[in-house]
Amino acid sequence: MGGVRKIAAPFVVPGPSGVAVRTRLRQLTSLDVEVLRQVGAHLGALASRDLKARCRDGSRHDAGAWAVRKRELTPVSSARWAGAITKASHDQWALARRGVHTHIQSLEAGVRTLAHRLSLPLGQKGSKHTPGGYRSRREWHAKARRLHVLEDRLARTRADWEAGRVRVVRGGKRLARARHHLTDAGLTEAGWRERWEAARWFVQADGESGKRFGNETIRISPDGEVSLRLPAPLTHLANAPHGRYVLTGRVRFAHRGEEWNVRVEANRAVAYRIHHDTVRGRWYVTASWQKPAAPTLPLHVALAQGVIGVDMNADHLAAWRLDLHGNPVGDPQRFSYDLTGSATHRDAQVRHTLTQLLHWAISRGVKAIAVEDLDFTAEKTREKHGRKKRFRQLISGMPTGRLRARLISMADATGICVIAVDPAYTSRWGAQHWQKPLTSTTRRTTRHDAASIAIGRRAQGYPIRRRTAPPRTHQSDGCGHRTAQAGLDSPGREGPRPRTPGPRTRSVPPDTARTRATRTPNTVRGVRSVQEWVQDSLLCPE
Repeated sequence: MGGVRKIAAPFVVPGPSGVAVRTRLRQLTSLDVEVLRQVGAHLGALASRDLKARCRDGSRHDAGAWAVRKRELTPVSSARWAGAITKASHDQWALARRGVHTHIQSLEAGVRTLAHRLSLPLGQKGSKHTPGGYRSRREWHAKARRLHVLEDRLARTRADWEAGRVRVVRGGKRLARARHHLTDAGLTEAGWRERWEAARWFVQADGESGKRFGNETIRISPDGEVSLRLPAPLTHLANAPHGRYVLTGRVRFAHRGEEWNVRVEANRAVAYRIHHDTVRGRWYVTASWQKPAAPTLPLHVALAQGVIGVDMNADHLAAWRLDLHGNPVGDPQRFSYDLTGSATHRDAQVRHTLTQLLHWAISRGVKAIAVEDLDFTAEKTREKHGRKKRFRQLISGMPTGRLRARLISMADATGICVIAVDPAYTSRWGAQHWQKPLTSTTRRTTRHDAASIAIGRRAQGYPIRRRTAPPRTHQSDGCGHRTAQAGLDSPGREGPRPRTPGPRTRSVPPDTARTRATRTPNTVRGVRSVQEWVQDSLLCPE
């Protein structure tokens, strides 16, 4: 066990800090669509110009430069539109900056792995934790060339990091590259142009507490009326006072509609974003707001009614319910999903699977779900796994981040806590200690089912390893049944059980407890077990 790393303690995951709900804009007239297009195109051009200025400033940007950018945008839009654009540009630059840092860490890990393997003799075997040498001279030469490529790429990325440079594409890099491969993307030039322009539009506004309905720029009343504050060059399109345009259709938020309605009527801040889906030809509006940080429950309170261990896999979730003592209860459950197809289909599959999991947890009365705190950013590189292309694709296809974010949000709405545990050795130890004992003629326990038990036991603080049973002749001796679960820090876990009065088995007569005290113990060598009879004194007449 010398090579086993230290296992991190489980913890209750904090709830979500914000809420976002989306609904469709229906019954829009041709004039409504034209106004939305003009507003989106005009503000999108301003957003592109402001993002360019923000990237040019780099890490030298300060509050003064931010104020200058906002003053330049205010005459051609409005003060609130300018604030929303500059804030979005700043957030986009910060996100790209974090991406550069993550890319540097990935390149450094690749360079270290390649340099280590190139330093080893050809054909040298590796261990479970460190890879060995390359198998042929040809492969060694190819990896040496790749090492130089990664080193050059790392040097350029570090130079960008030190200079504060980021590379951002408004509309998405994938969509921009698809312009050169229209046939492979299944798009025409006109279709790509429509999608590209819609992706670069900007129709979003931040909320303001104390303002009417929580937003002065994009306002949605409790009865569903949507109105926009038009930018200064487009005020001639207004159909309402104060340069506003009111859309014909009404909206209604089906999900969290009551919560949204309470915030709007109380004039609390709500942010909105309007976007166009060119594939379906539909317009949508997304409402979002912040939630106060709710205090997390203590771990022992969350586990008061047991836990459900969940093992995340590429195509399903394996779940098993555990009682307070870490013992599996009932049969394992499997919730499958299909992650092929479009992003919308994959997201719907994830939400449907998590809904089934939460409904099953509610029906069993469990208030805690244990999941692995997975992070595959450093484990899916080609330098670490080499020729295992299918394994890399398997890891990359696992939606760990999306599943975790969705589960935290959906579980918070149902009052169920999410507990994150260290993922080290859960699959290996679960299969080693739980797969075979729980397999019978009527139930086939898989490796993933056993891993879910390991995850649940680790969340409860119990060791994954099962205590093996002693020989059958010793299972009912004076020390008691030694398969009882006990932690390593439990006092007296190896001692005898408390003395229970009365017979130990059903085959012993009821008066055994009285007669056993009058016998000589059989454990004393050389002493014959005899019965000592005590005769009552005779009643003699006086």
